[in-house]
Amino acid sequence: MLRRYMAGALVSRTGDEMSGPALLVAGLAVTGSPVLASALLAGLTASAAVGGPLLGVLLDRTRRPGRVLSWCLAGYGAGLLAVLAGLGRVPDAVLIGVAVVTGLLGPSLSGGWTAQLPLVVETARLPRANALDAMTYNLAGLAGPALVGLIATAAGGEAALVIGVALLAAALPAARMLPRRPEAREPAGAVREEIAAGFRAITGNRALLRATVTSMVSIAGLAMVVVAAPLLGQRLLGDAGYGALLLAVMAGAALAANAVVARARVTWRWDTVLVVSTVLIGAGTLAAGLAGSFAAAVAASVVLGVGEGPQLTALFGIRHRESPDRVRSQVFTTGASLKITSFAAGSVLAGPLAAHSPALALFAGAAAQLLAVAAYGLLSLSRGEPTTDPAPPAQPETSATDPASPAHGEPERSATDPASP
Repeated sequence: MLRRYMAGALVSRTGDEMSGPALLVAGLAVTGSPVLASALLAGLTASAAVGGPLLGVLLDRTRRPGRVLSWCLAGYGAGLLAVLAGLGRVPDAVLIGVAVVTGLLGPSLSGGWTAQLPLVVETARLPRANALDAMTYNLAGLAGPALVGLIATAAGGEAALVIGVALLAAALPAARMLPRRPEAREPAGAVREEIAAGFRAITGNRALLRATVTSMVSIAGLAMVVVAAPLLGQRLLGDAGYGALLLAVMAGAALAANAVVARARVTWRWDTVLVVSTVLIGAGTLAAGLAGSFAAAVAASVVLGVGEGPQLTALFGIRHRESPDRVRSQVFTTGASLKITSFAAGSVLAGPLAAHSPALALFAGAAAQLLAVAAYGLLSLSRGEPTTDPAPPAQPETSATDPASPAHGEPERSATDPASP
């Protein structure tokens, strides 16, 4: 079941990572208007902030979340095809409206999948499965844009968008076969009350609140890295394309780091991992801003990736450990929406800074990581909670081949202590 889950998550997330760049390329190719192309992309991503909490309510209310997830995947793909079919044929405002409605379903591809992981594996195997799940984000982030580039070059942006939708469709069987919840849900109140309960679950839980705030501030800083990378490549080697290579190096390092987390024979303390990984992201971002050669920039990208990968895994670990079952999907989809919004805000702030100097944008990104760590500490102190993980309770000995052994991860509660996404 875990393999089917991972395959479905990876395929759907790759399709999602393809959809944005492919929509941008297709819009430019068909209409020749960069304004419309960017507006379509903005509409597709901006509405996720609204869609996340609503999707979470739907997923939490049903005993068959896989069915709801599959309908969301189908609706997202259908919306993308509708935009593609309407390019150059229907008014721009209508196309942007369709993109906005389609974007409401976007969080299903990130938090919607991850929230169902406890239904797929038992508690003892959840930490390792959590790291593998985070790796699907890294793989998708690495493969999606690369596939768009290859396909768009060979057959055009429209073909890239169609293939991205085909990947979403390929994930439908895996989504539909996700397990049922073992027990009936509590009677649901009004949607507004359910959404409020989801937000209260985040704001009323110390670990969830500080992990959410830390990840939001950190992702805004990472957005500055994404915006500055092409200009950094242009400054160092005279070609913005080398900036895309730096982002690929970062994604590859994140993937490798999460592979180590998944395989390591240790008990991970997710709160500590979250802080240390954020510090690494800040150090890598600062080093990139100071880089005087492309080799130095590549080394900085490796440090960035080594921090970014485990940070996402730690965030998921904390969410899985702390989220009440009744609102688990809401915590994940709302968290994904908040991160998307923060990324957009960081991108907006980074534009003028990077135009002045890519180093300036990178220094601002490093400062954002420092603020994220400071926010973590302040939220811990303000609520009377230590900033480090308490020692885990004693565990019975297990063999190296036992799935519940440290090689496969201890239960979340014993990891004492994070989404996406």
